[in-house]
Amino acid sequence: MNDGTMRAFVLTGPGKAGVEEVPAPVAVPGEVVVDVERIGVCGTDVEFFTGEMAYLHQGHASYPTRIGHEWAGTVSAVGDGVDPSWLGRRVTGDTMLGDRTCRRCRRGHQHVCEQRQEVGIRGGRPGALAEQIAVPAWSLHALPDPVDAVLGALVEPGGNALRAAQAAGAGPGDRALVLGPGTIGLLVALFLRAAGAEVHLLGRSDESLAFARGLGFRHTWTADTLPDTPFDAVVDASNAAHLPALALDLVEPAGRVVYIGLAGSRSTIDTRTLALKDVTAVGVLSGSPGLDATIGAYAAGTVDPRPLVAATVGLEQVAAVLAGERPEGAAGGPKIHVDPRLP
Repeated sequence: MNDGTMRAFVLTGPGKAGVEEVPAPVAVPGEVVVDVERIGVCGTDVEFFTGEMAYLHQGHASYPTRIGHEWAGTVSAVGDGVDPSWLGRRVTGDTMLGDRTCRRCRRGHQHVCEQRQEVGIRGGRPGALAEQIAVPAWSLHALPDPVDAVLGALVEPGGNALRAAQAAGAGPGDRALVLGPGTIGLLVALFLRAAGAEVHLLGRSDESLAFARGLGFRHTWTADTLPDTPFDAVVDASNAAHLPALALDLVEPAGRVVYIGLAGSRSTIDTRTLALKDVTAVGVLSGSPGLDATIGAYAAGTVDPRPLVAATVGLEQVAAVLAGERPEGAAGGPKIHVDPRLP
């Protein structure tokens, strides 16, 4: 950062991106500036890179845009009206920024506010793939000492996964199936295991299933090998359009189905099956209501998602990662992290 500027990753169009010098953020009233230490690359970021992201076509986002919403860092400046004790504190932040005045926000559902901004995603709020980010102080979540920058940047996806695991309602004596062993699916599996459930994973590639087994999940299957066994809960954490219906078919009567994955095209379920099996179906959009509990689980060590991070790169390598390239020397995990301090 020099002379009021900083380095940031900027998307100017589908497949068009690079690192630019941009104005550094200023802590306006009610907001803070954070020195970013770690950012996770997410499937949503890939959709912005390819141009497939729905918000681009719905008017909620446009190019040029600055992405990145899974982050951790240290507060370096505070605006007027912000408690100065935030200075120097290690934090992560909520992605969903409601207007805080509408009915949904007043009822505690600011993550589905109609007028919400989403950090690095919606409403022109710049994301964290940069040396600094500015966010409202009310959106901050402090990170205790055991939760380092790696874990801090895994809080946002972890909050989504925790909510999905809680919605599944599976514990000791229950058998749960997770569809899709990507970052969210594996995080869901980790939280379900911590809750005492017997966890099964359904995937497509030998590599992803082998990685899951390396995390201690013995019950890993493909569509061809999935056993005919009762599942009390099924979580769809995939992006496959046919799996929401399969989840409903596989779950036990009176069981629970959780939908957290999003397909690129419309998926369908037969509500007759839903009703006749007396199944509870839950959709999960955001990690917002689960962030504090996720931080607590990471701090206590009941869930350790560190192995999911395969590599950490600098800002200059982000475009290649978004284009699907695997960093040299990457381990087997599904998540790539970015440290904007790297050259």
